[in-house]
Formats: sequence, C-alpha cells, structure tokens
Amino acid sequence: MAVKKLRPVTPGQRYRMAPSFSELTSDRPEKSLLKGVKRSGGRNNSGRMTMRYMGGGHKKRIREIDFKRRKFGIPATVKTVEYDPMRSARIALLYYADGAKAYIIAPEGIKVGQTVVSGEKVAPEVGNCLAIANIPLGTIIHNIELKPGRGAAMARSAGAYAQLLAREGKYATIKLPSGEMRMVLTTCMATVGSVSNAEHMNVSLGKAGRKRWLGRRPRVRGVAMNPVDHPMGGGEGKASGGHPRSRKGLYAKGYKTRHKKKYSNKLIISR
Repeated sequence: MAVKKLRPVTPGQRYRMAPSFSELTSDRPEKSLLKGVKRSGGRNNSGRMTMRYMGGGHKKRIREIDFKRRKFGIPATVKTVEYDPMRSARIALLYYADGAKAYIIAPEGIKVGQTVVSGEKVAPEVGNCLAIANIPLGTIIHNIELKPGRGAAMARSAGAYAQLLAREGKYATIKLPSGEMRMVLTTCMATVGSVSNAEHMNVSLGKAGRKRWLGRRPRVRGVAMNPVDHPMGGGEGKASGGHPRSRKGLYAKGYKTRHKKKYSNKLIISR
C-alpha cells in the first residue's frame, strides 16, 4: 500500500495524506461473514456518559475474522483483499477446498489466487499458520497466540510483526513490536509474515470532521477544564496545571499501572 498526497483544492485536503487503496481487489464484503454492531456512544444502560470522546461516526458492520485458523491441512485460496472499517490492517477472504469461507488478517505481499494452509507441520511461507515449534528461528511472524487454541492475540495491527529468536524446552522467545522479549509456548500458533498496510502510520486525516466520521468526538485537555472537572483544571490565565495526571488523579507519565503479581511477569525477559 502507498499513501497519496492530494491536491489541496479544499482546506481539508491541504495536509491530508490518504491511503491509496491500490491493493484492494473488491469493495463488496462477503455477506455470510458480516455482523451488525450496536454502538453506545459511550453511554451505559441508564443513558449516562461513562466513556468520553465517543459518538457519531459512519455506520459499520463487523467482518468476522478467523483468528484461530483451525482448519488444519485444508488448503484455501485467497479470493479477495478487502478494507475493514474496524481495523487498520487489510483483510483477505479465503475460499477453503471444502467450501467454507473465512476472513483472515492479510499478510504483507499476499496476492489473489495464492494458496495458504494451516497445520502443525506446513511450509513456513507467507500466510501459512503453524505451531511456533515448527517455525524456523529468525522468521518474521504475526497473529501470535498467547494460549494454545484461544486465537491470535499479538501483532495484529497494520504493519506489525514479531521475530522468533530462540526455543528452549516448551517455550520460545519472541521479540514483539514494542521491543519486549517474551516467552510463548511452542504449541501456540502464529502466521508467517508481517501484517499488511504498513503505511497506515503515515496517514493524516487533514480535518477534524474526518475524525468525527470515525466516531471520535473532540478530546479536551485537562488544563483547559475547571477544577471540578479535572485535577489539572483551573488557575489564572494559562496555568500549567501541575504534575500531569488523569481525571482520577493518577499520574499520567511514568506511573506503573501493570499489576506486580501478574501471572505473565515470569514470561517476560525484558520490557
């Protein structure tokens, strides 16, 4: 994918960097894999706002993504590469040899007509899903399970990838997109390659209205509020507001929020 710079015929296009969508092959999703979604606008069951900055936005439908890839040994042909309004990555529609259809996160470089397969011992090629125990060391992977059979949990957004570094016993060491080194069970599944749409990070919306189309309402700085609304609010003139903190008073910069006794701490080698 590439990002295109628009000719600034309107003020909203002057600073906009838009996705080219050149890699998409279809604009009509598979109906059997669509599901409606009801949005709350940040309100709870009594109508009170419990989450700020949510509301509006274009109507969307969920594409049901197969994060488990449990149809072992059954080859699937890539039918289309499509846009998904719910995620930053592109998705690919698979037609399995037994007649089933499924969406997966499209890896970088996947082409229509390509055959992919999942299983315990399949070739470590782009788009194939196999156990970490059978992936060669140094391979770039994504859609990584944290617990066997639960489905992919890590490295799923646009351009994300992890690298398989080592294996020892029942654990493998992987380097995550954040730079964290972590151990994962070798029986967990992962997909070979990196996630598509790596240029997503260069997209610039260009105007506030485009953010509203995505369902994001304006976010207000804490120092611009009154003391009753935020710990950093109030003061004469442009007061700094003191130490950066959240609306609930917790420090916003450098304060550790991870639980000290979290079960997975022992699996993290370096953060």
